[in-house]
Amino acid sequence: MALTAVRLRVDDRSGVAPARRAAEQLADDLGFDERRRGEVSIVVTELATNLVRHGGGGEIVLRVSRDETPTVDAIAYDRGDGIRDPARALEDGYSTAGGPGNGLGAIERLSGTMDIQTGATGTVVAARLGANGDVPVVDGIALAMAGETASGDAWACVRDGALLTILLADGLGHGPDAANAANTALRELRSGVEPGFLLERIHDALRVTRGAAAAVARVDLASGRVDYAGIGNIAGTIVDGGGTKSLVSMPGILGHRLQKVRTFDYELPPGGLLIMHSDGLRSGWELTGYPGVQRRDPLVIASLMVRDFERGRDDVSVVVARRPA
Repeated sequence: MALTAVRLRVDDRSGVAPARRAAEQLADDLGFDERRRGEVSIVVTELATNLVRHGGGGEIVLRVSRDETPTVDAIAYDRGDGIRDPARALEDGYSTAGGPGNGLGAIERLSGTMDIQTGATGTVVAARLGANGDVPVVDGIALAMAGETASGDAWACVRDGALLTILLADGLGHGPDAANAANTALRELRSGVEPGFLLERIHDALRVTRGAAAAVARVDLASGRVDYAGIGNIAGTIVDGGGTKSLVSMPGILGHRLQKVRTFDYELPPGGLLIMHSDGLRSGWELTGYPGVQRRDPLVIASLMVRDFERGRDDVSVVVARRPA
């Protein structure tokens, strides 16, 4: 699950057309036919228009996945006043801003999946176009810092039955060389491999790069066991209701300085979240101020965390996995 993301500001109506054109280009790159390309265009236009009309401006993130089912994923987030009645807002004809009231309803109809988190701090909408209608148990977002075209953060996941293996890598620094290090790490990902052993393989592969921090989580969705190993400044946290547990990473730089790799085991309760992120996200975050957010699509949760806790001086990545309740 290697993903590419494009990030666009939409502060006024002049930002709507560039977002639409970027989405259409991604759809073309994936080989979408005219109908599916039109659906992508409509959804991103509606999302961008809503940012201006209701949110006072915000950001659009466009992602493509080239897995078995290619998708264009569109994420929009703002810091507006929120949607007072999300269920009613999905009904055609309902509008609070004098428009035709077809925006959210059209987005939901044209998307394989759509989910919303809204409240007094703003709104996050995530729509997958071309998806099969199933919300994944793990998803995330990796974005380049301002001024860079390539993200030095990257993540991937492989699944074998109930067993998930998640890898998040943060290439040293930023820019193309950092992206090369992170993507080199991702090429070593294998299903079922003990996390510490996998990090040692990554260490060897990264010797010819500038190096990276990385963490691997092997999650058994059936039993809830999490085997976790990290080197460097990747943070891992288990969230269960209002409680959190930080996971242990060891110091070092994969590819250059590695003293000791240790794998620790934890328990992920039913309905609990495993959240992994790079140091582009501030520490000390918490989710208790967002009612219902822990039940949202993992992509919505990751996007909300970027919106509200991004440092802004580095690449940023967040990966969220949920164990089914």
